[in-house]
Amino acid sequence: MTENIITHRHFIIYKPYGFLSQFASNDSKQQSKKFLGLLHDFPEGIMPIGRLDEKSEGLLLLTTDGKMSDFVNSKKVDKEYYAQVNGDITPEAVAQLTQGVEIGFNGKKYQTKPCTAFKLNALPELPTRSQKIRDARHGPTSWVSIILNEGKFRQVRKMTSAVGFPTLRLVRVRVGAIHLNTMQVGDVMEVDSFM
Repeated sequence: MTENIITHRHFIIYKPYGFLSQFASNDSKQQSKKFLGLLHDFPEGIMPIGRLDEKSEGLLLLTTDGKMSDFVNSKKVDKEYYAQVNGDITPEAVAQLTQGVEIGFNGKKYQTKPCTAFKLNALPELPTRSQKIRDARHGPTSWVSIILNEGKFRQVRKMTSAVGFPTLRLVRVRVGAIHLNTMQVGDVMEVDSFM
């Protein structure tokens, strides 16, 4: 008796700003939105592992393997984000981020778990965003790295706002051992595995 071996497929993409982390929608309000299917001819059964909201960009993993998706979404796998924030973020605000802050989630208060956060001393080497971020006339901005292994809806944005430095641009740069490296906006790479 031969056993059917299912071959799963896995992709790493650089999700552009302005795209939803899904493939289609029956919601009439979303008909004008951009979906991941515009980037590549993905196989049937493909799903994003976790999400990046429409205004966020960066590393997004896609797979046809539900078990792989569950593992990457688990609290065992770190996700690193670079957030460009309004103002020159202070050491006190960074310390608050690392200890955990109170944010709103589903209409309730939620205390984020302790995480790793630090101010980036140099501008990160990232592709220019398609939509311009406000210019220097509106005051300084700074960049912070935040490494989480949880992922509530819009969590990083809510965290930086909670410490007084709203996020202007948010890029996920790493999931586990997978980095954006030199990927450009909209790039799609098929890989054998994420592990």
